[in-house]
Amino acid sequence: MTSPAINPVTNPVTAQVLVEHGLSVSKSDDCIVLVRESTQANLRWANNTLTTNGITHSAAVTVIAFAHQDAGIAAASVSGSATTLDQVSALVVAADAAARAASPAEDAGELFGGEMDPTWELPPEETGIDVYADLAPGLGAAFGRATAGGRILYGFVEHQIETSYLGSSTGLRRRHVQPSGHVSCTAKTSDLAHSAWVGRATKDFTDVDPLEIDATLATRLGWGARLVDLPAGRYDTILPSEAVADLMIYALASANARDAHDGQSVFGRVGGGTRIGDRLAPPGVRLHSDPANRVLPAAPFVIATSSSHTASVFDNGLSLRATDWIRDGVLTSLPQTRHTAQLTGQPTTPLIGNLLVETGGSGSLDDVVRETERGLLLTCLWYIRVVDPQSLLLTGLTRDGVYLVEKGEVTGEVNNFRFNESPVELLNRFTASSLPVPTFSREWGEYFPWVSTPALRVPDFNMSSVSQAK
Repeated sequence: MTSPAINPVTNPVTAQVLVEHGLSVSKSDDCIVLVRESTQANLRWANNTLTTNGITHSAAVTVIAFAHQDAGIAAASVSGSATTLDQVSALVVAADAAARAASPAEDAGELFGGEMDPTWELPPEETGIDVYADLAPGLGAAFGRATAGGRILYGFVEHQIETSYLGSSTGLRRRHVQPSGHVSCTAKTSDLAHSAWVGRATKDFTDVDPLEIDATLATRLGWGARLVDLPAGRYDTILPSEAVADLMIYALASANARDAHDGQSVFGRVGGGTRIGDRLAPPGVRLHSDPANRVLPAAPFVIATSSSHTASVFDNGLSLRATDWIRDGVLTSLPQTRHTAQLTGQPTTPLIGNLLVETGGSGSLDDVVRETERGLLLTCLWYIRVVDPQSLLLTGLTRDGVYLVEKGEVTGEVNNFRFNESPVELLNRFTASSLPVPTFSREWGEYFPWVSTPALRVPDFNMSSVSQAK
């Protein structure tokens, strides 16, 4: 007889029940079950008209089985969409079999246990279309104003709440609720010759003003009235917080201690060993993560569905604390597991789900523009790829507006470029910065949404070639 699907009225097969069932039917020596229930509400628009809206619900389950062998402990994880006991049982059977067939895990360690989260028994939190109750009328007004001004708006808003339930055969029971939201809006002129983009990050959309977004887009499209062709070269370049986030997220994702220890990244020494303790940026520069940050909260414990150089399934449930990656310009920590910490001789500092960048700047992006004699102002970057891991040299393209700044004012729009730069080098040579603000990365924001960055002005930013992208 098959088990019924989750139904909050007639068949309350809760996330907690799925966790406990998975642990009870596993035949492995140890087991971890992670259930993530999420709801997402979205609105989409095109041609100054709302096109779709909807709410999606999902339940993802990961089962991690551990098999004790003479040579060590093997681990295997199996994930899938599961809302019934039978579906969880199938995942457990697959994970158990995979663990028995696996070789001992290099990152094997003692599992955490014995901690019962006081919120464990609470149901998952949910979002809904009502999160846009104040936003929707503003969108309507923005559409009307854009139509009157000859602009065409395209975009979407998404809000998601994911509740994670993590349980283990060693007695661990932890729960975390993670909200996230963002706005992405592109404006085009009526002849489709020019475009501009604005992104915003938010927890609940109470701080998002569609009319302010439309006004920003209108200003940027207006800058396109004068077109200036510029050749490839090195320019004083202002990167808004969104573009800085694009680059800093890539830097954090490349900063695992294992690769650095093996001399395979910009954070490692030639011949082996990390650069922890080296100065990478001027005094006052700080990159850090804090799960308890009031504005950008993140999970306060490790949630790992598989092992890698930055995560270990054996670390599931490990409590996280505020961590400085760069403090006062000096590299102080790199993301690493308990296993890689043993290799590097450094404290265990797991990756955390937010990134806060501070550079000692003041004011806003507009202030940085006003203080610039001549240079370029980007909107955002895209299609970013690594060229050289040893220096973290990245390449990518500009998109949706590059503007010429002369004597503190934007005087026109210029062509797009391909760039070649290292975010580590940028941190070491910027000449002006703003206060950090919560921001939405165009390239990585949907995967890593909790970021706060300043705008930066970087001299000699390498626009390596002209791009024909429009």
